[in-house]
This record gives sequence, C-alpha cells and structure tokens, in this order.
Amino acid sequence: MDLSAINPVVLTASLMVAATPILLAAIGELVVEKAGVLNLGVEGMMIIGAICGFAIAVETQSPLLGFIAAALGGAVLSMLFGFMTQVLLSNQVATGLALTLFGLGLSSLMGQSYVGIKAPSTPSLNLGPLSDLPVVGKILFSHDLMVYVSIAIIAGVWYMLRYTRTGLVLRAVGESHDAAHALGYKVIRIRLLAIGFGGACAGLGGAYLSLVRVPQWTEGMTAGAGWIALAIVVFASWKPWRVMIGAYLFGGITVLQLNLQAAGAKIPVELLSMSPYLITILVLVIISSDRRRAALSAPADLGKSFHASL
Repeated sequence: MDLSAINPVVLTASLMVAATPILLAAIGELVVEKAGVLNLGVEGMMIIGAICGFAIAVETQSPLLGFIAAALGGAVLSMLFGFMTQVLLSNQVATGLALTLFGLGLSSLMGQSYVGIKAPSTPSLNLGPLSDLPVVGKILFSHDLMVYVSIAIIAGVWYMLRYTRTGLVLRAVGESHDAAHALGYKVIRIRLLAIGFGGACAGLGGAYLSLVRVPQWTEGMTAGAGWIALAIVVFASWKPWRVMIGAYLFGGITVLQLNLQAAGAKIPVELLSMSPYLITILVLVIISSDRRRAALSAPADLGKSFHASL
C-alpha cells in the first residue's frame, strides 16, 4: 500500500464536498425535529431532489435552476408528509417510511429517460487571491457555491434557534405543543413550515449528489445518505454546529476509504465501503448508552401528534 499517494490537502478539501449533501439534509431534519416532528422520509426527499434538480439542470443547462427545482421538489414531497401527519394525524414513523419508499419509486420512474446523460458542470466559486493561498486556498476557497451555502444555512439556523423569537417559538412547539397552543401559537402551521424547510434542504442535498458529487443520474444514488443524515441529528444532540462536525466526520471517513482503495490497501473493498456506516452505527450505540443525556437533548414532544381538541 502506497500511503504517499494520499494527498492530505486534497483529502481535506474532498471531505467538504462529500459531506455537503448529508449536511444539508441533516440541518433541515434538525429544524423539523426541533418543531417536534420526526420525519423519516429524508431519503425519499433527497432522491426526489436529486432527479428534479438533475432533470431541470439538463433541460435548461442551468445548475442554479436545477437546485431551485430540487428544493421545490423536496418541499412538495415533505408537504405530503406534513398533510398526512399534521392534518390527518397519521403515525409519523410509518408515514416517513412510506415517504421514503414512495420517493425511491417515483424518482426511478421520473429518471428513466435521464440515465447515461451528463449533468451540466457546476463551476467553483472564484474567490480571487484567496483561492491561490497555499494549502488553505485549496481546502477552504476552491469549492462551488453550495458548499458555502450549506455552511451559511448552519449558521443561520444556529442564530435563529438561539437568538430570535422565531427560534424560541419553534423550540417551544417542540418541547410542549399544548403549552405553545395555550399561548396562542399556531402549532400546525409552525410545524408545516418547519417540515417544508426540511424538505427543501433535503432536496438540495439530493441535487448536490446528482449535479456535483456524481454529475449524473443513477437510480437509488442517495445510497442511504438520508438515513445517515437522521443519525447525525441524534449524534449532534440537536445542535446545528455539531451537525456540521458530524457530517464532516462522515464525509472524511467516506473520502478516506476511497483513497485507501486507490492506494492499494490490503483490506477487502467491501469492508472499506461499509466502514462509514459501521462507524456511524458505533457512534450512535455509544451515544445511546447514556439514555438520560439523550432524553434531555431531544425535544420533549418529538414524534407526538397534536390536535387542538385533544
């Protein structure tokens, strides 16, 4: 095995790209769960975002329009979940799982005519002299716009949850929807808005996969990224900046195992490929071992249905 073939600068820069789809999906799901809703349909929303973004980008030759379409596609699918769980009061876990299956099937149908087509290239953001800086320039200032948008969303969500009245109301709905309703807040409306935001972020994450990470459409290309995003929210204890750390750790492991394969590591390829998921499971098991801490971190009314007459 030739470890000298692994460039640490390129490795670090690549992990930011690898982590972006999961980062976008996870921060959206964090907002949804902060409102007290458990949406397990992240995988389905991501794959719909991937095909919507890819199709529109190919037809218009505009990646920007592709990302907008992906956000809309993910949001529309999430509203289906929102209507069923918040208006019809269906079970959130079962509905989320059904949403994932529906998204995977619908995306397969929509993407039949786009197999084998290359997506229009998404250019890196030109940051002038910053991009030419040694080491730092390659790592931090040589990416496309969506990498920086994902970090901006993390910062915006953190600020909103911590310092704004909107964030306070959102957290109040997640902690006790009955108390929030008694104070006059529109619980269902707030939750639907949070669900729509989460769907849009998941759609953007899916589009990043099909337009940047792997610039082509492949059936089932999310490959469990939505489930990893759900796990990262728990790993992060429902805190935005920890979501970024968790996503970058997963991205780093993913990129490292690819580099080890390229360097000729004498480890079965199958074991290297499954290592990011194994490590994610291990981390979750360690976190779950302290049940009291996990219970304190999670919103108190997470997954509970609300009806004004109940």
